[in-house]
Amino acid sequence: MCGIAGIFDGRGRGEIDRRLLERMNASLFHRGPDAGGLHLEPGLGLAHRRLSIIDLSTGQQPLYNEDGSVAVVFNGEIYNFQELAKELAACGHSFRTRSDTEVIVHGWEQWGASCVTRFRGMFAFALWDRNRETLFLARDRLGVKPLYYAQLPGGPWIFGSELKALLVHPALPRDIDPLAVEEYFAYSYVPEPRTVFKGVFKLPPGSTLTLKRGAPPAQPVEYWDVPFKPAGPITEEEASEELIRRLRESVKLRLISDVPLGAFRSSISPPASSRSTTRTAAWS
Repeated sequence: MCGIAGIFDGRGRGEIDRRLLERMNASLFHRGPDAGGLHLEPGLGLAHRRLSIIDLSTGQQPLYNEDGSVAVVFNGEIYNFQELAKELAACGHSFRTRSDTEVIVHGWEQWGASCVTRFRGMFAFALWDRNRETLFLARDRLGVKPLYYAQLPGGPWIFGSELKALLVHPALPRDIDPLAVEEYFAYSYVPEPRTVFKGVFKLPPGSTLTLKRGAPPAQPVEYWDVPFKPAGPITEEEASEELIRRLRESVKLRLISDVPLGAFRSSISPPASSRSTTRTAAWS
């Protein structure tokens, strides 16, 4: 788990308050106690808190492309990053780290906004392209990693991994959304894109948001949704084989790490009479 936050002036290149950005980042310290980083330039500030999992020595963020014109702050993991890195290297991109984060900047350079369709993993990231004057926000297909955003009075945009990062900004309105309260009591949570505050949104799962300086405010764009149409007739045996194949592939992808990892099995509690014979297994 890591944390990201940022401020973007979509109308100009005003100076970003460094201390304010630091406070937004500090509110996410619990998400990434290993390291913190900032990127500031006229009209833009990116912040990151890191929990080190892959490439412990050179994976600090924000992370940049070769000439520093593209920067990214990223929360999550790209499970197929090794495969993508080889493909991007063959296209002429130069990698300076062994981090899964770097495939995002080069993926953006190679494929643009459609890069998210190539990423297998859980992620929320904010990417800045200075040459295009574009801030690109993205969230994984099932919304495992959170991402909140809002446009402040006067035009600037703010975003973060948690609402508390946005609440650090003094210009953010704190008006409660009564529809969100109603939804909370109905569903025990507030569905995307609404949050408890008016004007503050959660980027929906499987969606991106592209903010270009000088352009009208954009809306999230969906790049993936759960397909409900049957792929075709399949036997029970074929379905069982496909399930086992996908489970094995899924577990294998998630075993890439530069720190110790483990897996745990849990089960429903048995009747009281047999609890003494039940154990929870764990392996690493």
